[in-house]
Formats: sequence, C-alpha cells, structure tokens
Amino acid sequence: MNESRAENREKKPGMVHVYTGSGKGKTTAAIGITIRALGAGLRVFFAQFIKGRRYSELEILEDMENLELRQYGQKGFIRGKPQARDLELARRGLKETARALKSGKYGLVVLDEATIALKYELFTLDELLEILAERDRGVEAVVTGGGAPPELIESADLVTSMEKIKHYFDEGVSARPGIEK
Repeated sequence: MNESRAENREKKPGMVHVYTGSGKGKTTAAIGITIRALGAGLRVFFAQFIKGRRYSELEILEDMENLELRQYGQKGFIRGKPQARDLELARRGLKETARALKSGKYGLVVLDEATIALKYELFTLDELLEILAERDRGVEAVVTGGGAPPELIESADLVTSMEKIKHYFDEGVSARPGIEK
C-alpha cells in the first residue's frame, strides 16, 4: 500500500455497513465494495457464513491479490435445525473474523450472511456486536443478510435495505450461474 493511502486510512475511522432486506443484491453489494476497496489498495477479509458451495464469484475473487476469502458453511443450505457442523463452522468463522477485524491488517472486513447465522443461532447478536465494536479503528466492516435485528441496525453507520418488489424465483425460475450463483 502506498504511503498516502495508508496515511489516509489511519486518519479516518472505519464505518459499519449493514445490507439487509428481502431483496436480491446484498452479497452483490458487498462484492462491489470489496472490488472498490481492492482497487484503492486496501486488503480485504471476506467471510461467508453458512455458505460452502462454489458460487461463480469465487472463481474470480479467489485469484485477487490482497483478498482473503473464507467460507464457514456446509455445501447445502440449513434446513430446519442446524447441525453440529454448522455451529462449529460458524463459531470458527466468528473467531477468525474477530481476529481479522482487530488485526489492523485489513481495510475492509465483510461478514456475508452474518444475520442469517444469527437467525439460526449459530452465534449471538451480542457476540457480533462485540467483535464489531472491538475492531481496529480504521477497519470498514460490512454485514449482510436479511432480517438484520434492530440493535445491529441501530449500531451501524450505514444501513441499506434491499426490498423485493418482484422476483422471477416466485415464477419458478431457478438460480442461474453467473446471475444468482
């Protein structure tokens, strides 16, 4: 990272973003800010909770310099009650993400689908709020997932809700490579 970028980051505190709602685009927005951060010379830690499948974005993101991408989920979606392995992966992810947030090594840390992990009680809201509060001063944090709890919304600096108006999934269209997966 060049000197002016490093100095600029040290002078400005990082903010907490929450991308929530029932509409499509939360992870896509997090990927967008990731690309922007990488373009500005920042290092990024991108944690995907409850995701273990190979999504199309991984094909390109994994090859990017200064990006550490981790998945903390099984291959399939959680149906009903989470399994012990779901809990184990999410707990490991929360621990590793907390270290990334505190380290000062990253300019941006993304917690993709963290609110869904909350929904399935894979970790607690208090734990999530604690690691966000204890992050290095210069780290920008992004939390995604539908159903963000009011306390998370209140603690965030920026909240965007993506609401579904109409979606072709409702007409039986399956997820398509390069668009939804």
